[in-house]
Amino acid sequence: MNNQNNNTLAIAITFAAVVISGSVIFFGLQMRSNPENLSAGQDLSQQIEEGIQAYIQKQQEEARQAEIEANKPKFVEGDFTDDDAVLGDSEAPVTMIEFSDYECPFCKRHFTQTLPLLKEKYIDTGKVKLIFRDFPLAFHDPLATEQAMAAECVREQTDDETYFAYHDLLFEATDSNGRGMEKEMLYTLAEQIGVGNDEFSQCLESEKYKDEIAKDIADGQSAGVSGTPGFLVNGQLISGAQPFSTFEQVIEAELKK
Repeated sequence: MNNQNNNTLAIAITFAAVVISGSVIFFGLQMRSNPENLSAGQDLSQQIEEGIQAYIQKQQEEARQAEIEANKPKFVEGDFTDDDAVLGDSEAPVTMIEFSDYECPFCKRHFTQTLPLLKEKYIDTGKVKLIFRDFPLAFHDPLATEQAMAAECVREQTDDETYFAYHDLLFEATDSNGRGMEKEMLYTLAEQIGVGNDEFSQCLESEKYKDEIAKDIADGQSAGVSGTPGFLVNGQLISGAQPFSTFEQVIEAELKK
C-alpha cells in the first residue's frame, strides 16, 4: 500500500513539474515576445500563476482541436450504392448510405431518434436520398440476417416504399441484441403489409438473398464500416448513432457545393 501511495505521489509530482515547467517556458516566451505585458505592479509569483493558467488553457484548446479533427467525417472514395432500396427522391443531390443491423440497439436508436428528423428536413423535401444496406453482425445472427433477408423478400414482391414500411415494423417490433423476436414474427409482420403469402415464405426459406447481404457487408467493410450503424454521406464516413446535428453539418456543407 505504501509503495502504491508513493508511486501515485511520484506521478503527481512529475505531472505538476511538467505543467509548471511548460507554463514557465510558455510564460517566458510570452514575455520575450511581448515585454510590455510584464507589469511593474505584479510580483513574480502572480506572473507565474498566470503563466500556468495560460499554459493549461492552451493545452486544453489543443486537445479539443485534436478531438474535433479525430471525429471529423472522413471522405471515402468509391461508389457503394449498389441496387438496394432507396427512400426519397432518386435525384436528390445528397446520397446517404446506411449500413445497418435490425438487431443492433444503436441502429434502433438512430431509427427512433435521428431518422425522423432527417426525413422531415432532408429526405421528404427532396434534398437527401437514403439507401439502406444490410450489415448484420455475427453475434446477432441468425435473426439479424433472417430479418435482412425477409426485408429483401418483401421488396422483391412489392417496391421500395413497402420495403421501408417493413423496415420500420422490424425496428419497432424488435427488442434488439439478437433476441428481439421469434422468427415467426417475420411472417406476421409481412402479413400486416399484405405480403404474407407462399411466395414470401419460399423466398425467405430459400435464403436467396444471403449472397446479396454478404455483398453489403463486404462493401461496408471496404468503406471503413466496422460496426453499426455506419453511414456514407456523399462519400463521407460517419460512424455510430451520431446525433442529428452531426448529419446536419455534413449535409448542409454538401448542399452548398
